[in-house]
Amino acid sequence: MRRFLKAAGTALAAAACLAASVHAASAEGPKLRHVAVEDQPASPVGPLGGLGVVSFAPALLASVPDPDRSPAGTNDFGCKPSAAHPYPVVLVHGTFENAFDNWSGLAPVLKKAGYCVFALNYGETRPHALIKAVGPIPASARQLAAYVDKVRSATGAAKVDLVGHSQGGGVMPQWYLRFDGGAAKVHQLVGISPSSHGTTLLGLIHVADAILAVAGSAGKPLGLDSPAAKDQTVGSPVLHRLYARGDTEPGVTYTNIVTKTDEVVTPYTHQYLTAGPGATVHNILLQSVCPLDITGHLGSSYDPNTYQLVLNALDPAHAHPVRCALMLLPV
Repeated sequence: MRRFLKAAGTALAAAACLAASVHAASAEGPKLRHVAVEDQPASPVGPLGGLGVVSFAPALLASVPDPDRSPAGTNDFGCKPSAAHPYPVVLVHGTFENAFDNWSGLAPVLKKAGYCVFALNYGETRPHALIKAVGPIPASARQLAAYVDKVRSATGAAKVDLVGHSQGGGVMPQWYLRFDGGAAKVHQLVGISPSSHGTTLLGLIHVADAILAVAGSAGKPLGLDSPAAKDQTVGSPVLHRLYARGDTEPGVTYTNIVTKTDEVVTPYTHQYLTAGPGATVHNILLQSVCPLDITGHLGSSYDPNTYQLVLNALDPAHAHPVRCALMLLPV
């Protein structure tokens, strides 16, 4: 039983940057405007993805000695946004992740592109925990609200752009936009494999419930009973309240970058949002842009093809074609 619990917990922790949604949109998503490379400055995304760490596992290991460390290129509170990039970018990590292990690939790319980049840690159950974003969604949203205000005060920017993975691109910032005044302070939310509308985690949520029923407190160190996991489970009270009046807030642009091979959000089309009054939604299927990319949920924040899609979402007037790196690992 001990071995089974450990294996199940590892599988859940590896997969459970929880994500899902209910309202499906077109699987093709919006067409990206192709911009001739010679007409634009070079993209900061190189053939191997840029300047940072290239996968989640080494970043996780590097964060063990200091789980609160900032990814390279982030959290310079003396940074002032340029006229070209007036909105500071706030990176919001996913469930069971931290800022360093989630954003050590994308953060340097955004910094090189000329953005003021910030990355918070949130949702801890104890100080300096390696595994974060496990607290209740409403409490984490209040932490995001305070952090955005801190960034706005330091930079002088009226609004920020949020770029998040899983919980950090879905349910949690959406709660902030709806209930904590975020819609007036956020220009755009870019979700990478976003956790909208809840998930059953390929049915593993029910497996987790069964494990906890048998193992009791032995399952708790695995995070199987974390408030964040429960809040992102289909049918939770948090989800009922959040989506009771639609998916979006007026004045905010939402971009969702979705991979068909997501092993956490099933079906993958559940990650899409439907635009309500005054909002704009772009649902982008990664495989409609790069058909041979089989990146999964955990690997999506380290995918160079995703990096370019994020850059294009943040600055559509200067979008570059995605140069489709071959991604053959699902995580």
